[in-house]
Amino acid sequence: MTTQTDSVRMTDAAVAHLRENDEAHLAQLDAFLSIPTISADPERTADVRRTAEWIVEEMTRIGIERATLHETSHHPIVTGEWMGAGEQAPTVLVYCHYDVQPTDPLDEWDHPPFEPHHAEDRIYARGAGDDKGQLFMHLKAVEAWMRTAGGLPVNLRFFFEGDEEVGSEPIEAFIAEHGDLLRADVCVVSDGDTFDDDGTPAIGYGLRGIAYWEVRVHGPRHDVHSGQYGGGVDNPANVLVRMLASLTDADGRFTVPGFYDEVRDLTPEEHDAYAELPFDERAWAQETGVPGPMDGERGHSLLERLSARPTFDINGIWGGYSGEGAKTIIPAWAAAKISTRLVPDQDYREIERSVKAHLESIAPPTCQVEVKVIHGGAPAITPLDHPGIPPASRALEMAFGTPPLFQRSGGSVPVVAALDAQLGLKTLMVGFANPTGNFHAPNEWMSLRNLRDGMVALVHLWAELGAMDAEALRDGRGS
Repeated sequence: MTTQTDSVRMTDAAVAHLRENDEAHLAQLDAFLSIPTISADPERTADVRRTAEWIVEEMTRIGIERATLHETSHHPIVTGEWMGAGEQAPTVLVYCHYDVQPTDPLDEWDHPPFEPHHAEDRIYARGAGDDKGQLFMHLKAVEAWMRTAGGLPVNLRFFFEGDEEVGSEPIEAFIAEHGDLLRADVCVVSDGDTFDDDGTPAIGYGLRGIAYWEVRVHGPRHDVHSGQYGGGVDNPANVLVRMLASLTDADGRFTVPGFYDEVRDLTPEEHDAYAELPFDERAWAQETGVPGPMDGERGHSLLERLSARPTFDINGIWGGYSGEGAKTIIPAWAAAKISTRLVPDQDYREIERSVKAHLESIAPPTCQVEVKVIHGGAPAITPLDHPGIPPASRALEMAFGTPPLFQRSGGSVPVVAALDAQLGLKTLMVGFANPTGNFHAPNEWMSLRNLRDGMVALVHLWAELGAMDAEALRDGRGS
């Protein structure tokens, strides 16, 4: 039987292994980040697969068993497991995604996005923080235990996908078909960030959902002369702008009927918890490069609006002439991509249908409007009294030197809600990327401190969870 003294000794040895191999790990991470794993780009399909194969090879090398590449309707999913801790030990499912966002606009990158650059105690590369860097951290934390102790204090299963940045379309079908590969007592997701760039750790207990559409407005058969036809032919770009502008009111609330019917309001306790979080609005605005925060929903602070309230955004809009000089036309068409972030208990499928129907209903008879659903995902909440929260808190404090804060994330990770819905599996969202690390933007970065301390936190997390009673952890899944 492993004593507490033995556990501390083994944990210290694993941490020492990380420190001693830091230079080699950084070189290996650079090689991993150099693969252009852009899931949205059909020309990068082979690179996405190459990344999945890299992960399978690395998992096998460090001793993870049954490392397998699974074909899906889109990009591969990778699974594997190490179940050597025994039936009495907790089983943890680790989820990360290995695909990354497109890199445009390329001319705004200071260095090529797939040529990792180290400066200012940071690593700059697409995927450094979201999410290849964090996936890599999990592999190195497991390797540290395997090399120093010959195993881990918990059973681990791994679930790595290549479609998160394009909506995780294959996820629900995969979970339904391969639940036996994913069953666990709790899930740990590292696809998020610390509370601030100073390294204050955070545990996420909520994620927003998402719904995403493309809207196209068609007018004349082809572009026509604005002098000859202006005032007679309805301009698709004008129509699109009017339609989109009508979707929010002066307070930024979405105007589609029924949109807020199922929104779970914040409790007084949650309002108080948000008010206690240290947050400098002026520093946030300066870091973002805007004069100040937008006016938003009345009765909700900026932090609440950033993570606990629904949103609407135009993600892209195009059509007509955009070259140098002037070209006086009425374009044949105009298009936009739009999205909403959703909160418990909104149903993204119902939102997809209602927004599509609303846009079609407000379209003028002078144009044809086409609304296409792109992808969606459900919001998720993990109760703060879940039994996995205290060990995760202790692990983060031991690694970062300060106790974690608790936050809801404004982003979306569709797998979290899917695992809960299909397997009854609750998730601890333990992320290590920097919140201003330019995810989805040029010059993405992650601090080397977070990278190193995050690996240490994961080493401690397996020790802390391994000391728990598996049944107690399992019973917390449905709380």
